[in-house]
Amino acid sequence: MSEELPTEAEGRARPRKAPTAFRTISEVADDLHIPQHVLRFWESKFLQLKPLKRGGGRRYYRPEDIALLRRISDLLYTQGYTIKGVQRLLRDGTDEGPQGGELPLGDPPPPPAAEEQETAALRAALAELEAIAGELRLLAG
Repeated sequence: MSEELPTEAEGRARPRKAPTAFRTISEVADDLHIPQHVLRFWESKFLQLKPLKRGGGRRYYRPEDIALLRRISDLLYTQGYTIKGVQRLLRDGTDEGPQGGELPLGDPPPPPAAEEQETAALRAALAELEAIAGELRLLAG
């Protein structure tokens, strides 16, 4: 007889796991916003990913697996590398930049001044949204 963990549907948050705790594929998929089937696919493409598998093939990811998944996700989705390019970076042990002519896909990164302007615009929009949320709380209260 084990107690069930509270679910978010019941209006209570699940207890936080320790940073060193192993996580299931569903927990990792939720945390990284990556579908489970993509994580399983990445295991076949990136030999460095080796989650523990227990009874029935259930996967348990170590903190270092999760850090590697975050890095792969960043390289693929944010920096625009191809799977082959990420494989090469991980194999060569460097991720400082493209290797062997492998260029990231997409637009080149914006110049630093453009990033600063974008950050300032986002901060201003966030402040405006927070002010609106405060007004709504007052009206609802």
